[in-house]
Order: sequence, then C-alpha cells, then structure tokens
Amino acid sequence: MTSQTSDRILERMMALHPKIIDLTLDRVWRLLAALDNPQTKLPPVIHIAGTNGKGSTQAMIRAGIEGAGLSAHAYTSPHLARFHERIRLAGALISEPDLSAVLDECYAANGGENITYFEITTCAALLAFARAQADFTLLEVGLGGRLDATNVVHEPVVTVITPISIDHEQFLGNTLGKIAAEKAGIIKPGVPCIVGPQQDEALEVIEYTAARLGAPLLVHGQHWHVTEENGRLVYQDETGLRDLPLPKLLGAHQIQNAGAALAVLRHLDLGDDAYEAAMTKPEWQARMQRLKAGPLVDQAGQAELWLDGGHNAAAGSALADVLTKLPARPTHMICGMLNTKDVTGYLAPLAKQVDSLTAVSIPGEANTLSAEDTAKAATQVGLSAATAKSVAAALQAILDKDPQARVLICGSLYLAGNILRENS
Repeated sequence: MTSQTSDRILERMMALHPKIIDLTLDRVWRLLAALDNPQTKLPPVIHIAGTNGKGSTQAMIRAGIEGAGLSAHAYTSPHLARFHERIRLAGALISEPDLSAVLDECYAANGGENITYFEITTCAALLAFARAQADFTLLEVGLGGRLDATNVVHEPVVTVITPISIDHEQFLGNTLGKIAAEKAGIIKPGVPCIVGPQQDEALEVIEYTAARLGAPLLVHGQHWHVTEENGRLVYQDETGLRDLPLPKLLGAHQIQNAGAALAVLRHLDLGDDAYEAAMTKPEWQARMQRLKAGPLVDQAGQAELWLDGGHNAAAGSALADVLTKLPARPTHMICGMLNTKDVTGYLAPLAKQVDSLTAVSIPGEANTLSAEDTAKAATQVGLSAATAKSVAAALQAILDKDPQARVLICGSLYLAGNILRENS
C-alpha cells in the first residue's frame, strides 16, 4: 500500500472517466478479471434494487442478520459524510488503512483505463468483501440494475426489488415500464426474488422477466402481506403470521420496506430473533432522522431539527405522510435539490404539511439547483418560499420568527451529507 490517503486516491479515480454515469458492464468485467474475480468469492449475496427504500430495506435486513447472531458485509451508495459509509465489513465501517489498500490496488490494476468512479469503487468494495469473513453480502444497486456495477454476481441467494417509480429518466427511460425493465435486470435464473409493492406497469415487467428466467417471485399482496394494526406490525406469508414491533425507522412507507426485509429473512429462515431485530435495531441516517446534538442543534435551541435525504415525488409523498403523524407543531422546510430532479413533484405533496420553505443551494455540488429556482418551484405548488445563502442562515431566519418550530432539512442526500459533516 502507498502512503496516500483514501481521499487522495478517490480524487484520482474521479479523473478516470469524463462522465460520472456511463452505464455498461464492460469496464467492470475487465477490472474484476484483473483482480482475479473477487465477485466469485463473496459470502452469499442479497442483491437489492428499486427506486425507493433500497437503503432502508438493506438496513433492516442487516439488523435482522445480526440479530440472528450472524454477520453481513454491506455496500450502499451514495455516502453522506464519508466514503467509508459505503463499505461495511461484517457490520463495521471499513477502516482507513483497509480502504486505502483496496482503492490503491484497484487503481493500479485498472492501468489508467477509462472507468467511472462508481465502477472502480464498487470493484474495490467487492475486493474487500471477498477477503473478509461474513455470513452474507448485501449489495445495493447504485442506479438501475441491469447495467449497474453491482450486477456481476451470477447466483445471489436472493434478490429484492423495492417500489419502483419515475426517477433518473435520462439514464433508465421515460416510462415506468422501461425503468422497471432496468431494475428487473438483477433477477437471475432460478434465484428467488422478493418484490415490494409495485404499480401494475412495473409489476408486469418484473413478472415477465422472472417467468423468462425461471426465477420464483415472492410478491407483496400475493405471497406476503404486511400491515400496521393497533400499533404493531403484522406480517403474514404462507408459513404463518408474525406480530412484531413497528419499524424503528419512521414513516408508513417503512412498513412496506419492513415487509420486504422480513420476506428475505423468512426466506433465509433466520428465526424470531432476526425478525424482531430487523424492526428494532436498524440505523439509517438522513431518513427522517432527528438531529439531537451538534452545532446546528445548539443553534436551534428549543426548535426540533430533522434531516431527510429523499429527493423524488414518491419520497415527497412519504415524507408528507410522516409529518401528518408527528405531534402538531409549526413546521418549516430548508430545502436544497439537484437540477436533475422533479422538484415540483417532490414539493407538491409537502405543500399542505409545512408552513414555509427556505431554499438553499447545495454547497460544493456542481449539479445543485439554485436556491432561487427551488424557491420558484415551491411557490408554484403553493408554498410560502424564501431563499438563504446557507442552511445556518436559513435556520436562523426561521428561528427569529418561530423559536420553537419544527425544522426539516431535506431535498437531497448530498445536502444531508453536508449537514452531517457540518453538525458532527
């Protein structure tokens, strides 16, 4: 290993391809071959795709596996505060020496050839996973599925497709069916696939793909059911019923994500301790996360400070639903979004749940939507909107008018990452 830190190596990796996203698997197969194919040496793989809920579902599966006394590697993206968050080895974030070592090895093996940042760092994660002991490997798709860099495992133990909605149209297609076809690309011959709630157009594509490949499906509403009843989660499938605590992660949408996680854990027959832990133990930052310490919390004083990284129309609807279930309190948004997102689609469901929106640009992000454009979109959906030069300035302006408000910082995982770094 060289003396370079992981940050410096990652910076060099950013320059290996002119595009951030260029969907193909050719470059990944080439590098994996040069690394002696670590993807063939992984602990049993659980592969997760979908538009919404991938990360939360993965977090619950991991908590369940650990609740059963087992361990899991986990790969997720993007990271929020530090790149290390993307790679967990047997449950623990990868160490700086281990990360630097695998990144440096992948950079050298690539030999200066074109490869995207996500592709080469995914190869680094697979290399790290192949060299460490664990009982399972959890792989979360970065974008799409069929041509995603994680889609290199021929025989996962199970695949998962969480709810699919319109997002990333410029890469995946402009209809739900086209997007579903890309997501369904993780389905493998003969490998069971757990399917979360889907619109009919998406489900038809998934069912067609599974039938063509001979992959058994376990579909929400057909093979498994999950509901909230009397403050408890009730899960039922062909093997019976489980009465469990509600998910630790907030929101009605997390009931559905919990159902998918439980379907995986029950397919693996991990037992009651796993099911209980999946509900009570998961940790997942920037998913309606209450901030409880740090400089911004100190600034907030008596105000509540919440953070959420959802960024599409479905996420906006889920967030609005969460707000309806919180105790009544004046609620104000601080919002920053990327210019590739459906801003009005995200904001429209929230318009009736919040008292105002203060728009900010995302610091250090080339693709940020300007604060002025975000505020304009907010006005179009009926929100009272203003702009601020920073989150701290936006927070202070809200506090000057309402010192006991509920303040929700939201709109992008990139903004959430900035907040977690600033507030650490």
